Amino acid sequence: MSTPTNSSLLKGSLSIMILRLLEDREKMYGYEITQKVKELTAGEMTITEGALYPALHKLEAEGLLSTEMQLVDGRARKYYSLTKTGHTEAVGRIAELTNFLENLNLVLKLKPNL
Repeated sequence: MSTPTNSSLLKGSLSIMILRLLEDREKMYGYEITQKVKELTAGEMTITEGALYPALHKLEAEGLLSTEMQLVDGRARKYYSLTKTGHTEAVGRIAELTNFLENLNLVLKLKPNL
């Protein structure tokens, strides 16, 4: 049995991280999301474009994100924001993950029988 790596744990949590970040901000663009995660985790977590954009596209296809193109310094920038459904889904998914992490933490704190 293989053990999960940080990257596989991150991949499984990425959509919830995106939803949570967008809950606090009206809109963000892809690079901004990667930098915010890096900043919040003091560099412990880094999100590659190869992981981020498929997750953003999946959330958009699920109707949880909307997009808006803006011209910034002569370049097109795609901003992502939560839809009404996205806000509702974010609250539910975050609560579910929080509950799971609390329970996982209880299991991880078990002391081996000596």
